[in-house]
Amino acid sequence: MRAAVFTGPGSIELQDIETPSAGPGEIVIKVEAATLCGTDLRIRSGAKSAGVVPGTVMGHEIAGRIEQIGEGVEGYEVGRQATVAIVVACNHCPQCLDGREHLCDHLRLFGYAINGGFAEYVLVPADVVANGNVVQATKELPPTHLALAEPLSCCLNAHAQYRVEPGDTVVILGAGPIGLLQLQLAKMSGARNIVVTNRSAGRREVAERLGATHVVSPDDVAAAVAEATGGRGADAVVVCIGANELATTALELARPGGRVNYFAGFSKGTSADVEVNLIHYKELTVTGGSNARRADVVRAVKVLESGVIDGDAIVTHTFSLDDIADAYQAVEDKLGVKIAVTP
Repeated sequence: MRAAVFTGPGSIELQDIETPSAGPGEIVIKVEAATLCGTDLRIRSGAKSAGVVPGTVMGHEIAGRIEQIGEGVEGYEVGRQATVAIVVACNHCPQCLDGREHLCDHLRLFGYAINGGFAEYVLVPADVVANGNVVQATKELPPTHLALAEPLSCCLNAHAQYRVEPGDTVVILGAGPIGLLQLQLAKMSGARNIVVTNRSAGRREVAERLGATHVVSPDDVAAAVAEATGGRGADAVVVCIGANELATTALELARPGGRVNYFAGFSKGTSADVEVNLIHYKELTVTGGSNARRADVVRAVKVLESGVIDGDAIVTHTFSLDDIADAYQAVEDKLGVKIAVTP
């Protein structure tokens, strides 16, 4: 089968590799769509190296259909749409035992160390199947929508930490795929005002279409928040771009007693000057957001099946697997919003 293999920093090759078959305890998924994110660019460039194994098939946002079920596997159905919870945890370390499997000391990830979705088929190993990482859909979805279960599950993990209550004012710094998913979750949760900022006029237009009440350039966000809240500040601020200068901006925009979530990953080895007195005197709650639990993926699929997420507004362009290099370039060029590969 064809597969896009990470061969080392700066290199992804489209190769012919052996088509997997399901052995005892295993499942093979025929890939129908796999979306790209900024992390895929960082893996390719070598900027993201933790847990990455050269020779691995790339792609961690996977949607497909169960093709084969190995001996001894129960509860799954050939032909059913399915996605994969990409975090494979050890279930024994302190983090796992504390309910934080997504922060496992020994975690492995599809598309990093386990062959991922930029291929015609994905083999889910027996231990991963037994762990419950294959999540079946209960209703048919466009494959490009189901592939959003992975980024949406990560958003749901963060959303549970910074919380959105009915009537809240939420600020979303960045209107890329993650920011637009956070926007839709805020709307779903009953936010009264949703302020979204981005330098791209095209992405600001998408944010407005998805229900943002205030869509502005980054230079105008403080004024927009002041207008929306009568000068009080936002109840919740979500940083969806890994830009160091936003670290203090987010704290400034939050009201006293507000919540700030640093969702975006920042470049390894960098640091940001943060005015810590803003946290101290405003008594802010500051959280992060990294990966997702299996339960988050299950919930993400349910949210997608409910129809409250506009998948067409997020996934705007598709490429064939043969054009994987063009797909990566489209992400780098910020073409549309999100890019999908459809084998």
